Amino acid sequence: MRHGKKFNHLGRKTAHRKAMLSNMATSLLMHKRINTTVAKAKALRVFVEPIITKSKTDSTHSRRLAFSQLQSKEVVTELFREIAPKVANRNGGYTRIIRTGYRLGDNAEMCMIELVDYNEVYSNEATKKVTRRSRRGGKKSTDVDNTSNENVHLMMLKQKNLLMMIQLKKLLKKINTLILYL
Repeated sequence: MRHGKKFNHLGRKTAHRKAMLSNMATSLLMHKRINTTVAKAKALRVFVEPIITKSKTDSTHSRRLAFSQLQSKEVVTELFREIAPKVANRNGGYTRIIRTGYRLGDNAEMCMIELVDYNEVYSNEATKKVTRRSRRGGKKSTDVDNTSNENVHLMMLKQKNLLMMIQLKKLLKKINTLILYL
């Protein structure tokens, strides 16, 4: 019985699973976004978020802990130089999983996992409203509201374009496989 065992083994032995998660974490930290299955993305999130939390304190000990799990000097350097200052004021939740559909061959649910602070589409600066409120029923400032609505609209368009690009790549892969079979 598997009572209380919450760890997803991903159909692999321990050494293979650890190596796979280490390689996926390295790719995620280098490229800031990777495509994978939902199960692997959830396991990767559990693996990589404590490493990012440890990178907030730049000490020799935390660098060695990160290197022991990532096994790449370049990625550890990038983690401590670029990623850690960017996530310094965030209390966890460094990654975002966006589901992208199902894989053609085995119908596995696919997703895109990315670092939250490196996505320009979901930036918080554009969505903040700067309005003054008064008790008088005078003129309302519509300029600020219009600009924030335009920014939100632009963000929505960028996100739709990103998802459409992913779907277009999938269609091109399907077309290429069909051409190969002809």
